[in-house]
Amino acid sequence: MPVGGEEDFEQLLAEQEAAAAAEGHVLHGRVLEITPTGAIVDVGGKQEGFVPIEQVSAPDGTVTVHVGDEIEVIVDRRQHIEGYLALSHERASRIRAWDTLEKAYRERLPVLGRVLSRVKGGLSVDVGVIAFMPSTQVDVRHTHALDALVGQDIPVKVIKLNRRRNNVVVSRKAAVEEEIGSRKAALLEHLQEGDLVTGAVKNLTEYGAFIELGGIDGLLHVSDMSYGRVNHPSEILQVGQEITVKVLKFDREKERISLGLKQIAPDPWETVTERYLPGMRVVGRVVSVTDYGAFVELEDGVEGLIHISEMTWSRRMKHPSKVVKPGDQVECVVLDVKPSDRRISLGIKQLEPDPWTTVDQRYAVGSVVEGRVRKLADFGAFIEIEEGIDGLVHVSDLSWTKRVQHPSEVLKKGQIVQAVILNIDSANRRLSLGVKQLQPDAWETFFSSHMVGDLVKGVPTRTASFGVFVELLPGVEGLCHNSEIPPKLRGPNAPLTIGQEYTFKVIKLNEAEHRIGLALADESAIGEKQRIEDYQRKAAEATHKFVEESGQSAGPDEAPPAPPHEDNHHNGAKETDS
Repeated sequence: MPVGGEEDFEQLLAEQEAAAAAEGHVLHGRVLEITPTGAIVDVGGKQEGFVPIEQVSAPDGTVTVHVGDEIEVIVDRRQHIEGYLALSHERASRIRAWDTLEKAYRERLPVLGRVLSRVKGGLSVDVGVIAFMPSTQVDVRHTHALDALVGQDIPVKVIKLNRRRNNVVVSRKAAVEEEIGSRKAALLEHLQEGDLVTGAVKNLTEYGAFIELGGIDGLLHVSDMSYGRVNHPSEILQVGQEITVKVLKFDREKERISLGLKQIAPDPWETVTERYLPGMRVVGRVVSVTDYGAFVELEDGVEGLIHISEMTWSRRMKHPSKVVKPGDQVECVVLDVKPSDRRISLGIKQLEPDPWTTVDQRYAVGSVVEGRVRKLADFGAFIEIEEGIDGLVHVSDLSWTKRVQHPSEVLKKGQIVQAVILNIDSANRRLSLGVKQLQPDAWETFFSSHMVGDLVKGVPTRTASFGVFVELLPGVEGLCHNSEIPPKLRGPNAPLTIGQEYTFKVIKLNEAEHRIGLALADESAIGEKQRIEDYQRKAAEATHKFVEESGQSAGPDEAPPAPPHEDNHHNGAKETDS
């Protein structure tokens, strides 16, 4: 054998022995050339290796390696390729994957896997080898949306491994929990009140939204979402939305975080006095109606209240809903602005003139007005004589004669009545009315037609220890003191019989205090009075007859004949006066 031939044979034999020694071990090779059937790889020997093209191609046929790339391979004795050392990139990757999985399993490290498909009970995941992920290990919360993960690269942790049986079980839930824990620890360590943080809306409730900040959730209360009115968080946010919020409160021990969204923007109440001045007319939208008024949104975050008393000059309105309803656009007047209390007082009635400013020009004391009884109180009745103008009839001004205990004894709510204006106080918005003043005063009538010494008839109505009260006219009473009742005329049980008519003599008149003093008249005084009345009646008849017969009227200086027994009459009057 030629010397050169022996050397070549020895070198070939050495390479074969080296290849046999490398079989079963992963080698590092460099891609020298890509051919239609495979990749030629230099593994450091005299003989180049060959990797089938399907082992370095993606599912769509695209070659995944390039000339110069370093790849892992293993000698494959099951294959024979003329002139090349048969290599397997696939087997090398599988061996390396198992080594990686074993290390990850021992050290509890996460690995990256691609979800291949949904299978019974979970998902099939490629982590270098085909692994199984149960549905209970997909997420920290149980989910049925497994198909959404197909085709995605996800971090997982190996929770079960058996290389001999080619069995691997992985968990995305464990990887996510570990990531959440690490992010939570980092967040709790550095988070401060006042920080701006970014998170995703996790879920919505009636009272707010929970924001996932990375390992820990914060609460964004509905009142901190906007300076304006928010009825439900869904009006502003939706699940999954990423937002930037401000840390309002942070309890590190309890791991509670309160967040604010509106605090990122300027507070409109800080400059509200620059935009709204008392007396200014503004237009807003009614956002809510309550028993005591209506809230009007003037701008985002700024609302004013129209109190029920500021809606109309009239007091007839029972509820604000009679004037406005939610959604109405209303014009109103700014009455007061209190930025520190975040309050603006508004009024609608101020758009029209105040009827009280001209009430004393349109009405006069003593004039008669007509109105509707609007309200009854213990002390009197309120009568509306025009819209916005109510007058009070005090209970003492309802009747001259009746002792009225409550206005309902005389008036009914809603009744149309007339009254006399007694007093006008426009400054204090007060109008005093009287109903009894529509009729003559019975006391005034009595005082104008009687004098001390007159004989009157009356009926005792009640007794007292000092005397008897006597009704002379409806609503007019006099007092007959015990000393003014002669003993011979007194009854056996009471000075006078209640309900029986007697004749009294007027002995005292006090018009200012409505007081009438009486004395029980004796028979002589009564007889004298009767004789005078008879004489006056006969004299009047005689005069009338004389005029008819003569056809002439009596002259102004002529007087009727003097009554008979004038001296006796005079003496009787004296006795009565005494």
